[in-house]
Amino acid sequence: MMKSFNYFQNTRIVFGAGTIEQAGDLVKEYGKKVLLVTTRYEGGLQNQYDRIMGIMASSRLQVFHFDGIIPNPTTKEITMGAEMAMEHQVDVIVGFGGGSSMDAAKAIAVEASHEGTSWDYLFYKDQPTDSTLPIVAIGTTSGTGSQVTQVSVVTNSSGKDKSALYNELLYPKLCIIDPELMTSLPDYVTATTGFDVLCHAFESLLHPGKGEYVEMMAQKAIGEVCQTLPKVLDDPGDVELRSALAWADTLAGLCIANSGVTMPHGIAMAISGLYPHISHGQALASIYVACASYTWESSIAEHAFLADNLLKSVNGKTNQDLAERSSDEIAQFLGKIGLDKSLGSLNMPKEEVDLLADRSMVLPDYKNNPRVASKEDMVEIVQHSY
Repeated sequence: MMKSFNYFQNTRIVFGAGTIEQAGDLVKEYGKKVLLVTTRYEGGLQNQYDRIMGIMASSRLQVFHFDGIIPNPTTKEITMGAEMAMEHQVDVIVGFGGGSSMDAAKAIAVEASHEGTSWDYLFYKDQPTDSTLPIVAIGTTSGTGSQVTQVSVVTNSSGKDKSALYNELLYPKLCIIDPELMTSLPDYVTATTGFDVLCHAFESLLHPGKGEYVEMMAQKAIGEVCQTLPKVLDDPGDVELRSALAWADTLAGLCIANSGVTMPHGIAMAISGLYPHISHGQALASIYVACASYTWESSIAEHAFLADNLLKSVNGKTNQDLAERSSDEIAQFLGKIGLDKSLGSLNMPKEEVDLLADRSMVLPDYKNNPRVASKEDMVEIVQHSY
């Protein structure tokens, strides 16, 4: 029987090599005064930032550059960006970069147009209104899917707490995905963001809210990442490979926008909240083998599909056989892309296993898992990952 679905997406997607050149004309549809939100104006990123500012200036846009975003952006940076947006009375917020910059742009768009701070508008609190400034997302990595989602992940440093705003008003009005912007990414960033794509797609496949449409996109994204990510790491300048990975990221983002994520993402969010030096993709990698070992018997078809794509060619294997070896195949894939690191090797204090298990059950993601973990189960998963 065909699975029913309810699908929504209101982001205009402009995809393809060279599409960044259209940014000025596209952005000016939303206003003339732009806050460009990025990470620090330094190192190899300066040329990209100069380029996007030049493109927008050529379309007679007035651009104010906020370059204060850090990985796992905090409420402090969001407030600084919102203050700049309000000072210059900007019309539109443009997030340019990876997930941190795009998520921060969304949170700034809320804080600059509402009372209080972005933290006051988390998914379980008061919700933003139509006064939210329009958002444009221009991605420079293939990961997070933020360019097509209604989610903005932020960290409250004082409480070592990482949570999210979640509202349809946070869908970017426009996203530009130009794979040429991604050819200079360092291998580690390519690997961590690429693995996040795989996790988004696979967890959408596991999610009880998936439908026929999400399942189709998730399966396509899983196949693309498993095939393409190792090749991109071998040949990072190949635009065709980068295009394939960017397409997988977009598909996976569309999936989580309409279904959601499961237990691994809840744990990874807790990891990044407690230990901000650990990137989101690496946090996922450190616990994914343990999560698959815990879950596979409750979702045999989905884990078999993942193992089949990681193996590439199998003969005479049943779904049961494939699903049972899914955790081993994930471990081998992580070794291939250089992310096979334990929580201990990432400098998580061993005495905080119980704390991390508690924090992993704050967000509701674990409840979407095919097998729902108890506190004792969660402690075992964290210990297994240590």
